[in-house]
Amino acid sequence: LFHCGEAHPPALEQISTDLLAARFRIKMEKSFTTLLVLALLFLNLVTWVKSSTYGVPGLPGMPGISGRDGRDGQKGPKGERGAPAIPGASGVKGEKGERGVPGPRGKNGPMGPPGILGQKGTPGPKGEVGQPGSHKHQYQSGFTVARLTAEYPVKNSPIIFTREITNINKHYDKTTGRFTCHIPGLYYFTYHVSQTANLCIDLHLDDDKKASFCDHISNKKQVTSGGVVLRMVAGQQVWLSVNEYNGMVGTENADSVFSGFLLFPD
Repeated sequence: LFHCGEAHPPALEQISTDLLAARFRIKMEKSFTTLLVLALLFLNLVTWVKSSTYGVPGLPGMPGISGRDGRDGQKGPKGERGAPAIPGASGVKGEKGERGVPGPRGKNGPMGPPGILGQKGTPGPKGEVGQPGSHKHQYQSGFTVARLTAEYPVKNSPIIFTREITNINKHYDKTTGRFTCHIPGLYYFTYHVSQTANLCIDLHLDDDKKASFCDHISNKKQVTSGGVVLRMVAGQQVWLSVNEYNGMVGTENADSVFSGFLLFPD
């Protein structure tokens, strides 16, 4: 019980507030219920009107056939450049391919450094005798040879002079008794021989007899001589021979010599 004139306790004020709120909710609920009933009545009225005019709606029909594809649209504008892709991981190394066709030959590269000096080789064969170096030696040809025997030479054969006194460039062959021309030109040939019997000497150019000299003995021992100038070409030969008069000797203090030399080269 509360006495008049005393302040209302807090509990009483809360009760009054709750009562006011409850009354407001009841009013709102009644208003909402009324509106809901009216809406349902309106919906039924509309449904009745439609059903009485058009009939009940039928079931949904089957989907129709798909239409044809439309025309291609116009080409759109070029898009912006996309961001660079992130490189993926390297794949497994493939098999080795076939060898390709050789390419064209490249340019010569720079010369490399000199190699190591090799071992010394074996000496080669001796070369042929070359031509004399100086002008004077190049055109020299001459000989003087002697016959050293008391026997008479063989008839109709080259007389052999066995001892060389002078034989420049070995143009006279003492084994054959012949002089061979190596330098074309003009030559002079002469002989000085000792004899103890009649003697006839022939001078030959190859197989051609160019001169004959005969001397009959008038003393126990005597000397005879003769000479000739010949033009020769390379390869021609000059030699002496005797016939049945072959009394030539070559002994001490009684020499027999044969000489020849180049006068003028061609």
